[in-house]
Amino acid sequence: MSKAVSSDMPEQQKGWFNRFLATVEFLGNLLPHPITLFALFCVAIVVISGIADWAGLSAIDPRPEGAKGRDPDGVIEVVSLFSAEGLRRIFEGLVTNFTGFAPLGTVLVALLGVSVAEHSGLLSAAMRGMVMGASKRLVTFMVVFAAILSNTASELGYVVLIPLAAMIFHSLGRHPLAGLAAAFAGVSGGYSANLLLGTIDPLLAGITTPAAQMIDPDYQVGAEANYYFMFVSVFMIAILGTWVTEKIVEPRLGKYDPSEASIDLGENKIDHLSKKEKTGLKWAGLSFVLIGVILAFTIIPDDGILRHQETGEVKGSPFLEGIVVIIFITFAIPGFVYGRVVGSMKNDRDIIDAMSKSMGSMGMYIVLVFFAAQFVAFFKWTNLGTILAVNGAALLQALNLTGPEVFVFFILMCAMVNLSLGSSSAQWAVTAPIFVPMLMLIGYAPETIQAAYRIGDSVTNLITPMMSYFGLILAVATKYKKNMGIGTLVATMLPYSMLFFIGWVCLFYLWVFVLGMPVGPGSPTYYQP
Repeated sequence: MSKAVSSDMPEQQKGWFNRFLATVEFLGNLLPHPITLFALFCVAIVVISGIADWAGLSAIDPRPEGAKGRDPDGVIEVVSLFSAEGLRRIFEGLVTNFTGFAPLGTVLVALLGVSVAEHSGLLSAAMRGMVMGASKRLVTFMVVFAAILSNTASELGYVVLIPLAAMIFHSLGRHPLAGLAAAFAGVSGGYSANLLLGTIDPLLAGITTPAAQMIDPDYQVGAEANYYFMFVSVFMIAILGTWVTEKIVEPRLGKYDPSEASIDLGENKIDHLSKKEKTGLKWAGLSFVLIGVILAFTIIPDDGILRHQETGEVKGSPFLEGIVVIIFITFAIPGFVYGRVVGSMKNDRDIIDAMSKSMGSMGMYIVLVFFAAQFVAFFKWTNLGTILAVNGAALLQALNLTGPEVFVFFILMCAMVNLSLGSSSAQWAVTAPIFVPMLMLIGYAPETIQAAYRIGDSVTNLITPMMSYFGLILAVATKYKKNMGIGTLVATMLPYSMLFFIGWVCLFYLWVFVLGMPVGPGSPTYYQP
């Protein structure tokens, strides 16, 4: 993850808030690379487990007698890795920790399908058509809406849609930085929300599952666990993002002065969809509908082949268990159909090339997963996570902080951590083994806990220089305002961050605790052992 963002700030960007942001940036830059950070965490776990074992750290096992995974003596003790036996376990498990880490395979398989749609040009054309085809009254809403949907293919929104939104606003006589801000708010602030399941869903579920299994060894969290809540969140984020853009950000920016630009804006042209691209989108859309109809026949009838063969229910069915395969199919086939129509893909070699390019860009992620997998495994082996969770849950109960209000503090904590550790997978790999078991012990289901985490993980992406694409956004912004500084960009995005936090937390409480709605298909709100 790139953390290289200039800390130089123009004179007019002084003040307490910008000093606070400069401090966050400075402290964040002191952190090593996330991969190095996980390697250090692994070493720390080994040493700490030895010290904790020597000190006799333990906790009373809260699970009922006879429960799978419960210690026969009813006491959870630290298992030291700082020993001969611990060293043997590390050596024996290093490879299987990596290959068995659930997010690795699920993300790579999903990305194979998304890569076909991305490299054929389907996703780019769909985003451009959605934004550029909107009426002037709806253009802001469509920019934010399309930006949220672009998260299905991680880099698309940052690389394509944000620069495009700035161009569109400029061509309409509006401030280009308002368009940039609206798109940035959707892509980054609405990071977890989407109408379709994307690569982030199986990634987070794969981390939540082993964390939940510290308390319940048989617990499984599916990629669809937060689908309902994230679907609804798209419209809330789009509406709030539109309101902030038109009522706060754009009036504050004022009328745009082209002399502030660092480039010749006369050459800043927008490529409209060609006739061939429109035809390609129609055929891709038809193929998507056809796939949807076929899938419906496998899951809607009571005897559908992808229903659970024993219970006949959708919950726990091959359809939900294999949701990553469905993501792969629903992106790969329409992507290839589009590519065939427009000429960007002609045969199987083009599909293979597209997949290979995307896999080639995943090198950093694979290395990160290797060390993150070791950290998660070490944490589980030592019982440190379970002991912290039990004692933490006891503290929450002693403070009488077991009601829904506990999620305000949890979401706020996640949002603050996100200021310095911008990677969603890296942050959840660190926090899930502690907070998922802890909140399970006071009665909340892992699916609900994960949904709350996704709010905190998204809302502060907009205001932290530690976010991997922050430097890219700043570079685009300086095209339109040559003296643009970090403070100016953060100040522009702060209203989005604040309102998204308030609105999303309110939606979470309304959806989960007032209306009693599940966050996803078959996802319980409360955990019952």
